[in-house]
Amino acid sequence: MEEMQLVVFKLENEEYGINIMQVQEISPYQKLTKVPNSPAFVDGIVNLRGDVIPVVSLKKKFNLVESEVTELTRLIVINNGNRRTGFIVDDASEVITISDKDVEEAPPMIVGSDRKYIQGVGKLNNRILIILDLHKLLTEEEQNQLVDIQ
Repeated sequence: MEEMQLVVFKLENEEYGINIMQVQEISPYQKLTKVPNSPAFVDGIVNLRGDVIPVVSLKKKFNLVESEVTELTRLIVINNGNRRTGFIVDDASEVITISDKDVEEAPPMIVGSDRKYIQGVGKLNNRILIILDLHKLLTEEEQNQLVDIQ
């Protein structure tokens, strides 16, 4: 039986998980610089230790209502190929270990060609986590748009 470690983060009141091996770092939210004519899902760019990286709003990407930035707001930074990308989340404060037996395939109603980034649904006591693969979240065209921003 295999296990994986997940970084748990929140968007509104829902919990999501991402394999810790995809996460380069989690940092406190920083003020973003807006980029004119950038894609709607991009909130701006940020200077993170000398690297300028695009920051994607997961709420916009998932068609959720935007909310105010709080002291819990975080940037989850992943390395996608040669590019680093940040994702804004409401909170990211926990790492859990979950067994494969506690992960089910995503229900057919939420999977499809545009939902290939949903890896499954994790069950942990009374909690349900939607497990995401942030490397697959953006389409190839969207990833190319990010290159134009950097």
